[in-house]
Amino acid sequence: MFGLGTQEMIIILVLVLIIFGAGKLPQVGGALGQGLRNFKKGIKEADEDAKDEEKKLESKKDE
Repeated sequence: MFGLGTQEMIIILVLVLIIFGAGKLPQVGGALGQGLRNFKKGIKEADEDAKDEEKKLESKKDE
C-alpha cells in the first residue's frame, strides 16, 4: 500500500493519535468514511449521467 511498511504505518498512527487524541479518532474516522461514501456516490452519479447523455445522442442519430 503506497510502499509503506509496518514501521511507517506505526509512526503515522502515533502522529495521528498525538494530533487528534484518542477521543476524537472515532469522529475523524466517521467523517473520513462519510466523505468516501459521498465521493463514490458522486462518481457513480456522474457515470450514470454520462451514460444517459450517450443514449440521448444515439437516439438523436437514429432519427
